[in-house]
Amino acid sequence: MEHETTKHVVCSICDIGCQLRAEQEDGRVTRILPHDNPLLAPNICFKGVAAPEIHNHPERLRTPLKRVGERGADRWEEISYAQAMDEIAERLSKIIGQHGPESFAVSTSGWNTQTTHSMDRRFMNLIGSPNWTSGVSLCAGNTAAVNRLTYGWFPMPDYLNTQCIVLFGHNPRQHSWTPIYNMIKLAQSKGAKLIVLDPRISDQAEVSDLHLRLRSGTDAAMCLGWLKVIFDEGLYDEEFVRDWCVGFDELKARVDEYPLERVEEITGVDRSLIAEAARLYANADGAVIPWTPITDQQISSTSAIRLHSILRAVTGNLDVPGGESLGGFSHYYRSESELGLHDRLSDTQKAKQRGYAEHPAYTYRVAEMLREPTEKVWGQPYADLVMGCHMANPSDLFRTMATGAPYPIKAFFVLGNNALLSYPNQHQVHRALRAQELIVAHEIFMTPTALLADYVLPGDVFTERNHVADSWSWGTRLTLSEKVVEPPAEASSSFQFWTDLAHRMGLAEHFPWKNLEEIIAHRLSPSDKTWAEWKAEGPMIFQDSEHQKYLRTGFATPSGKVELSSSILGDLGFDPVPYHREGPLPTKDYPYRVFTGVREDPFFQTGQRNIPSLRRKSPVPQLFLHPDDATREGLKDGSWARLETEHGHVIAQISVQTSMKEGHIRVPHGWWYPELRGQEPLAGAFLSSDAVLCSDEPEFLDHEQGIPHFKGFPGRIQPTTQPEALQSDPLSN
Repeated sequence: MEHETTKHVVCSICDIGCQLRAEQEDGRVTRILPHDNPLLAPNICFKGVAAPEIHNHPERLRTPLKRVGERGADRWEEISYAQAMDEIAERLSKIIGQHGPESFAVSTSGWNTQTTHSMDRRFMNLIGSPNWTSGVSLCAGNTAAVNRLTYGWFPMPDYLNTQCIVLFGHNPRQHSWTPIYNMIKLAQSKGAKLIVLDPRISDQAEVSDLHLRLRSGTDAAMCLGWLKVIFDEGLYDEEFVRDWCVGFDELKARVDEYPLERVEEITGVDRSLIAEAARLYANADGAVIPWTPITDQQISSTSAIRLHSILRAVTGNLDVPGGESLGGFSHYYRSESELGLHDRLSDTQKAKQRGYAEHPAYTYRVAEMLREPTEKVWGQPYADLVMGCHMANPSDLFRTMATGAPYPIKAFFVLGNNALLSYPNQHQVHRALRAQELIVAHEIFMTPTALLADYVLPGDVFTERNHVADSWSWGTRLTLSEKVVEPPAEASSSFQFWTDLAHRMGLAEHFPWKNLEEIIAHRLSPSDKTWAEWKAEGPMIFQDSEHQKYLRTGFATPSGKVELSSSILGDLGFDPVPYHREGPLPTKDYPYRVFTGVREDPFFQTGQRNIPSLRRKSPVPQLFLHPDDATREGLKDGSWARLETEHGHVIAQISVQTSMKEGHIRVPHGWWYPELRGQEPLAGAFLSSDAVLCSDEPEFLDHEQGIPHFKGFPGRIQPTTQPEALQSDPLSN
């Protein structure tokens, strides 16, 4: 019998990457423990604690499966990994030969496929396909790309030294974004002020110094109101604006269109409170506006994200202690931007990327426009931050897959990403998948998306591999995650999947690394230290910080300065200055503002619904609404309701919450029912999934990115009965 051992790991069950310890005995992970560093020890949630339950789950995929029935019929035969890869390579080669390389598309998730090492982008760029997308197109990756339009990078907040934290709808909690939650608490204990902008009385709002209950979807207008106060009262950094910004006069003219009376009318927040918040932020000696999953999912998303970046810049909070730092690439680790070989994809093929023409903000079109300044400042021509700066637009991609216009897409690979429930207009995604000739899913569980695949390959998990977590180039700190146990014999890392496929398709010379150990050694080679040497020094690798790097290098924008008026957006034919655009308004028939994409603490995105310890904490989806709205609609806490939009409907349980803003309904993200596999089509994927509610027609989309308006579209609600299929204990099967 092996002796029990404990190793340092980085959890990838969600996107935050907590540093933990894992115990194993006899080749099985038995327990997850807090980190032994007292500063990191609080960073553990019940999802991380449940890792042994997830990794050892009896329904975990362990053998490759090949579809033998109709697509979605859930009939399979077990085959070997080698046979699966041989057949996949042969079928993909035929599709590319018939329809061209752009007929191949991929959707993935950085959180669940952290061992890819950009081999997916390398493979696609070498064969000539630009059609790679990810859930980060709707969450953080798109924010990274839009930040680059202003100052050429995506900044990281300095929580530990800041004096003011501004949360636009973001609500870190003990079991969700746990490290951010703990850093906010620590900053507050040291005197930092907290401003929360959220329709709800969220957990963070309850402990805030100021809470602005704005209407959902009005973030851009609120930011313009803040700038009006800051400019009118001279609260901006005049020297920095004079020396390091362009477009101030154009921005000020736009800001003058938003007097506080107008902003009050748009947002529903009293103008005096708007002014008080703006002053508190601008006068702080170091302030941060952390990334938020709320602002990046609105009809004015590009403008609102840009306004966050502009607020940082004009108030002197950019690349300074207590503000937000522009880290650049790590000196010790080769970036995925370098490994992806983006220069090998021709301009002709890049122009075929879906979204390139209509919604280019995070596509190759903008990446090429930023290529020269990026190389000048950061030493590399491409900066694929949080994987989000060279993506296809998912709505355009799935529309093309479904319709065949402007060209056919016939092969779709999905890795660690339950694509059917992860993007807007779920019915269109379903049609797109049904139209494919080849679907390959690489997963650890059978998801609704995997049920539609031709081949399902089992993946590995974070306790089964060595890895260096680099925050997807967002920051410069590196964290080592140690392999604890062996993966199932027929499972593969996403790195191994792409490497083995490349070797079968004539690209072996471009994939010289045989395994994860070799690619990690290659990526660590700039440090002149091996994995073992770094591990002996400790699980984290720090790079000396340098502030105000722009004094030496300038900013990675076409002008070399902070672009308050974006030259790139202007050259593309968009408004170069941020604006507020009103989303679809409630009507008599659809009187509520529905906001979706909100995660529940036990789950990340669409995962963990089959994990007993987590599902018990949230057994069914719940719609949150205000008591007055519930009374008006004849709904009671615990009753069931049907929420409808003009685009679709969901069924869920009612949770009456005094914390909700009247006239708003919150819908949790990603619900399906693993226990209904074999009873309901695609395991109940269409019963309660928020992805069916939001349209991706042009009137619902952000112009520059093509991001749907998830935060405040019209809906209506009425009582219903609990579906019979959902009346049994979800954990009884």
